[in-house]
Amino acid sequence: MSPKQQRGAVTADLLLDAALRLYGAEGERGITVGAITKASGVSLGSLYHHFGSIDGLVAELMHRWLSRLLGQLLVALQEARTTQGAIHGLVRAYLAFVEEHRDAALLLHSSTADQHTMTRAKEIRDTQEARLSAFGQWLQPRIESGELAPLPTPLIESLVLGPVVAVARRWLSGMDDVDLDEAARVLPDRIWRSLAP
Repeated sequence: MSPKQQRGAVTADLLLDAALRLYGAEGERGITVGAITKASGVSLGSLYHHFGSIDGLVAELMHRWLSRLLGQLLVALQEARTTQGAIHGLVRAYLAFVEEHRDAALLLHSSTADQHTMTRAKEIRDTQEARLSAFGQWLQPRIESGELAPLPTPLIESLVLGPVVAVARRWLSGMDDVDLDEAARVLPDRIWRSLAP
């Protein structure tokens, strides 16, 4: 990477990091051109040069953190020795990500992200294809061997992630009736039962 490209990457990171901090502190209303340029110390021209618009910046921020989350989930699958252990690890990894990266989790579980996902589902799926197909490749032999119930991949994803996302959203909304540690103890077995053959 040339020095100019390195400077560009640093500038983009400054903008993305500032946007995430602002989102964590103030929600969607905190992500304005003025607030981001002030918080990052980067010029308006650089913001538009790197991302084209605030929407482009937010889309890149969501892609960046979704990629990190999917990467951690894939590691949890690959490190497990059993299918049940993999499902348990995946659930725990998701909840740990939410707790460790609260601001990013707020963004990924927001109505902004939902709307972005609905309008750009194919684009998002295409950019994350390697990780998503790795999950499908991990599932298929386990379904064929009888270790998992013979269900379509999207249904398995829903059975695994549906309860975890619901708990994450509840916790992120500030409800004090959800404990992520308790969820990490209880959910893996409950989810596993829904997937076991």
